[in-house]
Amino acid sequence: MKQLLDINTWKRKDHFHFFNQFEEPFFGVCVNVDCTKAYATAREKGYSFFLYYLHKAMVAMNAIEPFRYRIIGEQVWIYDKIDPSPTINRPDGTFGFAYFEYHADFETFEAKARIITEQVQNSTGLVPAVSGENVVHCSSLPWINFTALSHARSFSFKDSCPKVSFGKMTNADGISTMPVSLHVHHALMDGYHAGQFFEYFQQQLDS
Repeated sequence: MKQLLDINTWKRKDHFHFFNQFEEPFFGVCVNVDCTKAYATAREKGYSFFLYYLHKAMVAMNAIEPFRYRIIGEQVWIYDKIDPSPTINRPDGTFGFAYFEYHADFETFEAKARIITEQVQNSTGLVPAVSGENVVHCSSLPWINFTALSHARSFSFKDSCPKVSFGKMTNADGISTMPVSLHVHHALMDGYHAGQFFEYFQQQLDS
């Protein structure tokens, strides 16, 4: 379900019209998050660490309204819920696209996501996900402790979906950290909202 946002009464109307003209309207930030408690919880309960932190990220994004905004034509729509569309790594070094339905309850989310993950890992090719505009493009690079990240983009294809990438977890002095890259459409949100995401995401990882 989605509802139309009234751009004319939106306090960011001028920001929307300004940034929506850009050939590259996305901006990105990269932050190291503390995943010490989240990793310990995942290990203790036998959860997939990837699915666990992915779910925490989606909890945060669903809670912050601008992450649920999408540009369709010349209008902005607000989705009730957004789902992750992650890349799934395969043992042979390739990856495939997947589509997970977001559920607030982690165990429900994980059970369904594990089935889809296995299907993608046992397939070949990209396996394009069947999804709409209400997705977040997600990827995991568990081999790289990156400090910055960019994305392949087709500028002729109109896209306003957030993009989040997770890197290699490293440990120092008993603290585990992981780089997280976030790219969002500047016509829909600003650095303030990116800051809200990382703050709420960290709270979720610590809970």
